[in-house]
Amino acid sequence: MDTIRRHDTGAAVEDVQQRLCLLGILDESQVTGTYDDATALGVRTFSEKGGLGALDEVNEKVWAALVDATFCLGDRTLYLRMPYFHGNDVRELQRALGALGFACGVNDGIFGAYTELALRKFQMNLGLPSDGIAGAMTYEAIHNLQHSWQGKEASPVAAYLGFARAADVLERNALCLFGTQEFTRSVASRMSNLALATNPASKILSADTLLVAPDESMLLVHIVLPDELVKKNIPRVGYEDDETLALRLASAIEAAAMHPARIAVELPGTVWEEAGAGRSAQHFAITLLDALCTALARR
Repeated sequence: MDTIRRHDTGAAVEDVQQRLCLLGILDESQVTGTYDDATALGVRTFSEKGGLGALDEVNEKVWAALVDATFCLGDRTLYLRMPYFHGNDVRELQRALGALGFACGVNDGIFGAYTELALRKFQMNLGLPSDGIAGAMTYEAIHNLQHSWQGKEASPVAAYLGFARAADVLERNALCLFGTQEFTRSVASRMSNLALATNPASKILSADTLLVAPDESMLLVHIVLPDELVKKNIPRVGYEDDETLALRLASAIEAAAMHPARIAVELPGTVWEEAGAGRSAQHFAITLLDALCTALARR
């Protein structure tokens, strides 16, 4: 591209000025289409902030940095490619995913492998096609959850509730836990037993302990194994015993659109650290119930 400098006029100059406005460097009244002293000062300010040196002209490097800095989330479709997508929209995507419990590593504004993996987990969590492509459906889902991530940072610290503190959560939220295989039914039953042991008035029950069919007010939690299929568009949360599990459960519960609301939680298998079936089922039951209580407490 040709360098844009003082006294140039036209659409290219106006584009530069508009981008500087978006960044808060120029005022709207300074968008004139003429590369004047105010524009040169604005370009210098931007260049110095971006580590490009004290440049007051727009060369190819400055232009690329301006474009990167003024992309907003949703402006373009993002996916893993070489060279990587980079820019402010990628950084906003990373910030949103991290605050929702899907860590991308460093928020560097580069759409690399870690960002793609976090995006795939987010998509699966909300029942979207898990293709790692940030397009219209993904942006709509992120926008709908913006009150949960806007202005927040990803927290590396677990915020799980202990069972004693979860007693009121158990009583306020009606859940039906169920599995369709022997092991997952065992996990659901153990979660119900733990909830009732904490608070006899608990409304978090397994399908086996329900005396009547679940109604519209109950959240259905289907516990599945990796090879099990669930209905289309049902949010599917991958089990990982870490600080993000409760955050991911919370966003899945919010995204559940069926009536009654329904989510699936996928266990990694039937064995936990080489333990027997009973101990493995109990471990999954404890950690899942704890994370569910934390997720429900955020509502």
